[in-house]
Amino acid sequence: MNFFRRTLIPFAAVLLVGVAVAQTPPRPSPVPRPVVPDAPVPPPPDVDGKSWVLMDYATGQILASKEPDLRVEPASITKVMTDYVVSAEVANGRVHMTDPVTISENAWRGGGAGTDGSTSFLKLNSQVPLKDLLYGMIIQSGNDAAIALAEHTAGSEQAFAGLMNAYAKQLGMVNSNFQNASGYPIADHYTTAHDIAILSRALIHDFPEDYAISAVKEFEWNGIKQHNRNTLLWRDPSVDGIKTGHTSGAGYCLAASAKQGESRMIAIVMGASSEKARADSAMALLNYGFRFYETHKLYDASKPLATPRLWKGAANQLSLGVTDNVLVTVKRGQYDQLKATMDIPATLIAPFTKGQQIGMLRITLDGKPVQSVPLVVLADAPQGGFFSRLWDSILLWFHSDKKAEAAAPAKSADAK
Repeated sequence: MNFFRRTLIPFAAVLLVGVAVAQTPPRPSPVPRPVVPDAPVPPPPDVDGKSWVLMDYATGQILASKEPDLRVEPASITKVMTDYVVSAEVANGRVHMTDPVTISENAWRGGGAGTDGSTSFLKLNSQVPLKDLLYGMIIQSGNDAAIALAEHTAGSEQAFAGLMNAYAKQLGMVNSNFQNASGYPIADHYTTAHDIAILSRALIHDFPEDYAISAVKEFEWNGIKQHNRNTLLWRDPSVDGIKTGHTSGAGYCLAASAKQGESRMIAIVMGASSEKARADSAMALLNYGFRFYETHKLYDASKPLATPRLWKGAANQLSLGVTDNVLVTVKRGQYDQLKATMDIPATLIAPFTKGQQIGMLRITLDGKPVQSVPLVVLADAPQGGFFSRLWDSILLWFHSDKKAEAAAPAKSADAK
């Protein structure tokens, strides 16, 4: 009996275990997850305005637009150009922020309290520091302040208009012509949404301290406090500029810029139907840019991108790169589709100097050009000695001088 207990009980236990294992239900198969489709990018919003532009600040690329090169009346958007010129003249040392500026009768009558336009209420023959006039012009949109600044900077408003057009030409504003500093309606005074975007980007980049004035919400002069007419400053904390404008002929205009993280967008709306419409339109464009576009750094400045063979030089290779970081802005999800090529002559004979352009770096997306950047020499490349030059002369007999096109990966420095 004890024998059977010692033998059968463990055996039965094994059977029971075996049965238990056999009856364990199978693990359910995992439910397959749906494949996430590529996120589409919708077309830009259809906003109110005769013409408009959405520009990426980092690259200057136009992301969306409507009639970007249509010539329109700029109204007080003109004062962005006036601001740029005065800031440039201050930087050049021709005028100074502390200069006392006399308010002439022309400035007082043409832009003062007796007019229908916006004014800073400057007193006739008073002296106002140049910096305060900038605040009055940018925040209060004072026509009197703009005229006074023009007269002080160039001697007359007419001469100042010449400066405006000269600086506009330097910036590449090919469809603009300015006749005055305030934007008061006058024949042959025009610009485009595209040109104002170019100007706005230059102001932000070249004179960030002066640009910061456009974020100030109110300014008081002569006992009168006035609010900034850019209502987006109150609606969205990322908005920090730039300028409004309005006349019956120009409609309601707004140059706006906002920064979110490392990205900055510029929206220009010209000829909207109302003050609210211009603000809503600019905000819609800015939001569209931040939501559906992203900026990548493809290549770092001053780092070698190519080291082609150098003939008759002290070294055997020539180091080529770019002078500034190469940035590109694309729709979200398109980064991996970027392609880059380098156009470099097959035969490079010393000497070369640092900064000398040798070829071009070309960025494309779906076969369409996105950016072209000059390739430059990163360090001086002098000639080699007599015998090395002689030997290379012999070798060059067997070397083809056809133009080479070398492929380069568009891998971003910040790619994950």
